[in-house]
Amino acid sequence: MNRIIVTIVFCIGWMVCCAQTKPVAVGAEATNEYFPLLKGKRIAVLSNHTGMVGNEHLVDLLKRKDFNVVCIFSPEHGFRGNADAGEHVSSSVDEKTGIPILSLYDGDTGKPSVKSMSLFDVLVFDLQDVGLRFYTYYATMVRMMDACAESQKKMIILDRPNPNGHYVDGPILDMKYKSGVGWLPIPVVHGMTLGELAMMVNGEKWLPEGRICDISVIKCKNYTHQTMYQLPIPPSPNLPTMKAVYMYPSTCYFEATPVSLGRGTDKPFLVYGHPNMLSYSFSFTPRSIPGAKNPPQLNKICYGVDLSNLSDSDIWKKGVDLTYLIDAYTNLNMGDHFFRSFFEKLIGVSYVREMIKDGCSADEIKKKWSDDVEKFKKQRAPYLLYQE
Repeated sequence: MNRIIVTIVFCIGWMVCCAQTKPVAVGAEATNEYFPLLKGKRIAVLSNHTGMVGNEHLVDLLKRKDFNVVCIFSPEHGFRGNADAGEHVSSSVDEKTGIPILSLYDGDTGKPSVKSMSLFDVLVFDLQDVGLRFYTYYATMVRMMDACAESQKKMIILDRPNPNGHYVDGPILDMKYKSGVGWLPIPVVHGMTLGELAMMVNGEKWLPEGRICDISVIKCKNYTHQTMYQLPIPPSPNLPTMKAVYMYPSTCYFEATPVSLGRGTDKPFLVYGHPNMLSYSFSFTPRSIPGAKNPPQLNKICYGVDLSNLSDSDIWKKGVDLTYLIDAYTNLNMGDHFFRSFFEKLIGVSYVREMIKDGCSADEIKKKWSDDVEKFKKQRAPYLLYQE
């Protein structure tokens, strides 16, 4: 009897283990769920180089299955993912398929034109996000939700895991700082997939004039918010590694200072430095490279800190860590000349700059936004599609 019990326990444990170790399947792989929604429709695809279904791009898959893909929209960094951050992505043609690639911004208020929207019946959205308020792919999604709501077009969101989906951190955006790098009243790290965020946009009526977009979210399989998903493809040129993705919430703020965060090197977002930070032994020189054609401090030797040897677990444990920003601010001793106005657009509130100038520590600043984190966790709870 004991042997039977042990065997049963072992089998149950083995089955649980297998269930936990099944590979994540992204929404685009669930073709049985969204192919029926596309039959007989004129289809637009909003995607880029991350929109892979196994070894095949979504657009190629749809073409191979004889769906009527009439146009492609591409976000920042372009359809092939090689444009600089913020670089204008103009209309063109996809060389492989001959399908026209249309601009996302040729209409009013940064949305596609009425003419572009009239070309299709349903929009398929498939982008790999990294879960941060200042990473622009979610803002692209929300703009297209608004355009589809205005034009009464259906939007199908093929969901993908959030590599920073295991935590929430940072202040909620004060909407007076709304911009292309801060589009919604959410924390810096919101911990949601784009599918979940789209549900929240509708539920909280965040689209202009309370519009609601007709969306269907095709969920990932075998994913929870504690799944440390490894991105199979870098989402943009300056996030080439998982460590860069994990450090991005803590080092992006250097974009609003004279300090280089490693654009134009092989360690973007993993180093920081400046020609006048002379008390450091580590140095690097930003160069003009694809994806960073004109990086800050181009061709100048920058002295600073190499963060690339930090362990992933240490990065996860600290979350949004302003220690590095405070270190550079203190070292350079530039006072009001250190921060540009862009800083508030990134961090989302006015008090962080003032607290740094007043000599507050990173932990003291984090404590200030802790209420925002708890408030947002409760607010987002009804929209979560995956176990926390």
